[in-house]
Amino acid sequence: MSGQEAQEALSGSVEGAARANIKRLLIVRLGAMGDIIHTLPAANALRQAFPESEIGWVIEEKWAELLCTLPTPRSGARSAQRPLVERLHTVNTGKWRRAPVAMQTWLEIAAAISELRAPEYDVAVDFQGALRSALIARWSQARKIYGPAQPREIVASMFYGHPVVVQGSHVVEQNLSIAEAVTGISSRDAHTIFPKDERADQERSCWLQQRGITDFVLLAPGAGWGAKQWPSERYAEVARCLAAQDLKILVNSGPGEEPLAAAVVTASNGAAEKIPLTLTQLIAFTRRSRLVIGGDTGPIHLAAALKIPVVAIFGPTDPARNGPYATKSIVLRSPSSTTSHSHGAAIEPGLLSISVEEVVAGARRMLGNCRG
Repeated sequence: MSGQEAQEALSGSVEGAARANIKRLLIVRLGAMGDIIHTLPAANALRQAFPESEIGWVIEEKWAELLCTLPTPRSGARSAQRPLVERLHTVNTGKWRRAPVAMQTWLEIAAAISELRAPEYDVAVDFQGALRSALIARWSQARKIYGPAQPREIVASMFYGHPVVVQGSHVVEQNLSIAEAVTGISSRDAHTIFPKDERADQERSCWLQQRGITDFVLLAPGAGWGAKQWPSERYAEVARCLAAQDLKILVNSGPGEEPLAAAVVTASNGAAEKIPLTLTQLIAFTRRSRLVIGGDTGPIHLAAALKIPVVAIFGPTDPARNGPYATKSIVLRSPSSTTSHSHGAAIEPGLLSISVEEVVAGARRMLGNCRG
């Protein structure tokens, strides 16, 4: 054996020993929906690398259904209802920030810290790169804390004992590169796993059967902020065009999106139907849809992760980093759009330049023109 081979063998054995010492691992990715979905392949890579380890995840309460079905306990042995982690630690950092000096806030933070420290995590991995997520990783008192070397909020890097220079253009690839730094194992083939709720699946099937719906397109008109939100009246026109092909058009109405969904339905003159959905129900409906149309929003990334075709309408965010990943898709973005995460309320001008005709043409192409 050459000197170099011996060194590589020694390095591999050291890395293997280090991996063997990881009995409990904590993932920190608080939100939002699309960002959590983009972290799931990396979480699965950690799961595959440490099949016997106890893995926890810190997540905002509103997104917990992406990891665990509602009736399922938040901790215990993994199952189809909570497939990736043994523990779910839920927080409400938005509420804490709104009332930072309130006694209730401090009591909740103290309880969260106590819960985080109880498992005695060996490693914490912050996939978010924000000050609050880095603080939470530090609160866990894990022996090693990994995070991006150039995080979204640069101050977060102060809390990482093991900063990782991320690789890849898409955020999924970047998250996988962080997981690889922890495991020492290539994980580019890791896939996404969602909780499975048999009751939700049955309810979905009954709902569709009662209405005689076999084929449907799901519209997701919501967005994280106004600049990313294509106008509701244009979604309505898309609904009218596609309904003429004997497709049922359903409009996702998540919490807080009811007025927007209602506006689409009203403007569609009956071509679309609103469906209020929890996250669990959204997963179930998306699995059955033929196509999902929307902007840079959680339901689009959910569809992509489930390998459902999508037509994505992008404006101020960069689809090379945040677009639909590893699924059949058409991404529409104006050359005039510039990348910005300023969370402006006004619709980005480049987004407005994308026409209904372009979206309908993309939808028909993805549907295979089988009905037109």
